[in-house]
Amino acid sequence: MSIQQNPFADVPENSHITEDAASFIEQVTFDQIPAEALRIGTRCLLDGLGLYVAGSDHETARIQAELAAETGGTPEALLLGRGDLHVPAPLAARVLGTAGHAHDWDDSQVSKDPDHVYGLLTHPTIPPLTATLTVAQKLEKVSGRDFMLAFLTGFEVEAKISEWMFSQHYKSGFHSSGTVGTFGAFASAAKLMGLEGDQLRHGLGLAASFAAGIRCNFGTMTKPLHVGRAAENGVTAALMAAKGFSADKAALDGPWGFFAVQGGGVTHQKLGTETFGQPWSIVEPGVSIKPYPCGVLTHPTIDLMVKLVKENNIAAEAIERVIVRAGSNILNPIRYPIASNHLEAKFSLPAVLAMVAINGKAGKVEFEDDFVQSDAMQKMQRQIETRFDPEIEAMGFDKMRSNIEILLKDGTSVRDSADERYRGGPENPLTDSEVEAKVRGCCEGTLDEHATRALIRDAWNVLQLDNAAGLAQLIQPDRA
Repeated sequence: MSIQQNPFADVPENSHITEDAASFIEQVTFDQIPAEALRIGTRCLLDGLGLYVAGSDHETARIQAELAAETGGTPEALLLGRGDLHVPAPLAARVLGTAGHAHDWDDSQVSKDPDHVYGLLTHPTIPPLTATLTVAQKLEKVSGRDFMLAFLTGFEVEAKISEWMFSQHYKSGFHSSGTVGTFGAFASAAKLMGLEGDQLRHGLGLAASFAAGIRCNFGTMTKPLHVGRAAENGVTAALMAAKGFSADKAALDGPWGFFAVQGGGVTHQKLGTETFGQPWSIVEPGVSIKPYPCGVLTHPTIDLMVKLVKENNIAAEAIERVIVRAGSNILNPIRYPIASNHLEAKFSLPAVLAMVAINGKAGKVEFEDDFVQSDAMQKMQRQIETRFDPEIEAMGFDKMRSNIEILLKDGTSVRDSADERYRGGPENPLTDSEVEAKVRGCCEGTLDEHATRALIRDAWNVLQLDNAAGLAQLIQPDRA
């Protein structure tokens, strides 16, 4: 009996992506990082640190922290939310990564490829940043320059793997931030630990087998756990590889490798024009820092609702009905017609628009169960209708297009279309001040003002830090 290669696995026979990834991780130096990559990377670092704080008291992180504390082990890295308690680096990474994705507020990878519309790639910062922060503590002292080199190395490896792989990966039900994020976390941990040669190849093979996460768990506690596990597994893969644990040395592009099994293949054209670090993906095509703690596909529609409500001074009690029109690229993944809790609300157009109708915004407070489950929210959601629009569908999926019509009880109505320049994306980025404001919002009620200022200051000045491992202490909520 003969065994045939997966006929859908479109990977070039002469592919050497695993080898290229290993070489990049080993050889890239700080001086090779473009200034623009460092600028954007520092913004992503600041954003990520704020998100750890925001997620530190989230139920998903609290439960994981309880389990980690009960498991215990060698004290290597701070356990988020548990004061000075230290646990093994992989356990600390699981909790930290889960907290960073708990509010679905972490940045999104951008692509100009029609095969990778918004929402089909990764949340690129949290897995490599988590691995960098936990391993830095294990090593006890890491300069700010080495910290950023490791973080951006992982970011680049994760982004390129995600960009090159067919979108079939996501469309078939895999959660890219959990799967591809594992490679980003491994690359960052491996860079800090100084892994070389076959250690890197074996580590990538381990990461390929560890990579997991399926989209049926969107709207549950397990979605943020995907990112926590990506961070944990990436660190574990690096630790195992350092000990000499073996794995397939072509696990990304081999016959039964990650690309073939989970993604159906890779885009041949990109492999001929791109490689790791050329260009740096954080710069081109870029990354978007999210203004709202929910699925990125809802953001232009939220911005439009805020605009309509504020410009027309519309009160919630004046609204008879709201009609939202969009294409399948938004309506299919944003799948909850009525959100019963804050997790479902992150993937519900009626929920996010009801928040704006009632409170004029959709921030951390609005994405709490007490607010989502309130009578006002449950009633307003039922006044909001989503409709598939064939004209929007025919325009393609390169932009997140939608329009809103608000019908008022006095018989009048207002209507407009969402700005196709997604706010937070490279075409319309948040300003540095807006990123700082987001971080302050993340820290509110968890860190005091002095601690928040210290976090923001050290993030902006990361390259001057003698020991960036100290950033882990700044995000501990017991500082409040």
